[in-house]
Amino acid sequence: MESDFLFMRHINKRYAGVQALTDIDFSIRQGEIHCLAGTNGSGKSTLIKIICGVEQPDPNPETLIRIAGDDCHRLSRMDAIRYGIQVIYQDLSLFPNLSVQENISMSDMMSDSSRFVSWKKHREIALKAMEKIGISIPLDKKVAKLSMADQQLVAISRALTKDVKLLIMDEPTTALTKKEVDALLRVIRDLNGAGVATLFISHKLNELIQVADRVTVLRDGKKVGCFSCSELDAQNLERYMTGTNTSYVPYRFTGRKEGTPILECKKLCRKDNFKDIDLTVYPGEIIGLTGLLGSGRTELALSLFGLNPPSSGECRLCGERVDLRSVTEAMRQGVAYVPENRLVEGLVLEQSIEKNIVMTVLERNLTYLGLLDGLSIHKQVDRYVEELRIKIPGTSFAARTLSGGNQQRVVLAKWIATNPKLFILDNPTVGIDVAAKSGIHEIIKKLASEGMGVIIISDEIAEVLYNSNRVLVMNRGRIIGEFDSENATESDIQAFIDSHAVREVDA
Repeated sequence: MESDFLFMRHINKRYAGVQALTDIDFSIRQGEIHCLAGTNGSGKSTLIKIICGVEQPDPNPETLIRIAGDDCHRLSRMDAIRYGIQVIYQDLSLFPNLSVQENISMSDMMSDSSRFVSWKKHREIALKAMEKIGISIPLDKKVAKLSMADQQLVAISRALTKDVKLLIMDEPTTALTKKEVDALLRVIRDLNGAGVATLFISHKLNELIQVADRVTVLRDGKKVGCFSCSELDAQNLERYMTGTNTSYVPYRFTGRKEGTPILECKKLCRKDNFKDIDLTVYPGEIIGLTGLLGSGRTELALSLFGLNPPSSGECRLCGERVDLRSVTEAMRQGVAYVPENRLVEGLVLEQSIEKNIVMTVLERNLTYLGLLDGLSIHKQVDRYVEELRIKIPGTSFAARTLSGGNQQRVVLAKWIATNPKLFILDNPTVGIDVAAKSGIHEIIKKLASEGMGVIIISDEIAEVLYNSNRVLVMNRGRIIGEFDSENATESDIQAFIDSHAVREVDA
């Protein structure tokens, strides 16, 4: 009979008048892969913090936390560590200025009572941890120089250096390729086979169902239920999470592929990034661009935005040949780019929502004296907040106070304000819950319906399939396939990608 490693009853938590959790019962079995699902604000993060000992449940004589057979009413952070609970947060909590080796073996270095650091010992610790995941990253390389995918793998490796009994992973596969996801899941299953429990949080519903034994769904701080994943599909899980039925309507291109395209690239090349790119985007068209990380997708987008100028080839915008050698020139020509990492590259988190939205168009909001026109700015920001349905307490609040979905709407507003002709979005819904995703997709489709050309880059095949009219697949820096969204399926595209699964770029 399976026994519970963690058992919780009557968990409540209230913050400043907001009931974050209401009478939650929750359990995780030894050796189980358990998923926690819910939209933003459902209470997932609060429950995780209580399990980790970061937060305490509200006092209640009926509250019970039983961990490894021991009963208690609350857990401290040290208690959680002592019981073998390890957490990998979504922000990874890495030291960017330190090496891969130092990050992975950091806790061992801090707990080592020796007066001298044995670099050989800590190197062996780091290598052993990475071997569990089946990866090889240069140990001396600074974490700041790593891709987001490799940083995630370093964080996972660091957690595996400990005697883990419960591994909590918040969106661990967000930035990973299918090959890396498969490797990670193999590690998780091996750990589960050894009796280690895993609590998995993900917005990728199909992946969640595929990975987990059970899933607990929270909505508005309450437990909707605990379900066996063998009895669930993504549509039912989404309904439990949101309380509504969401229908997916594929994007239908109603324009005409004749006349002058918004974007036309011929034989575009950049050494070590991409080669012989032929790409055409017409007004009102949404192009989906997918493929494994390292295939050259983001590098191509950055080139079109003036950050990584091509070394050869021709690029035309609205029929005019352009030389996009800088971001300023790209913006002047009507190109906008939403980066994948909105927290680092898309927003100034400590600045107000208002300042974030207008920072791309400050020169358009000046008085004749050269001063900022506050009234014009307020009107413009209020219009975008209303049009994009951004849920905010006020435009003066810092961007960091918003949920992921609303932060992304602010990033979209910032670039929509520039009136772009070509809008490039790199993984626009990464780390965003299912309800917020749908809203972002509707905004993108509306922009295209108004005549804008759009390129969506995504690791999620479903995202590009349902939100574009053509899907292009990149591999080794080249466009190797094209699918008509109306006639293709996810399995068709995934099978094609898998058959060309190579990480290295050949340019």
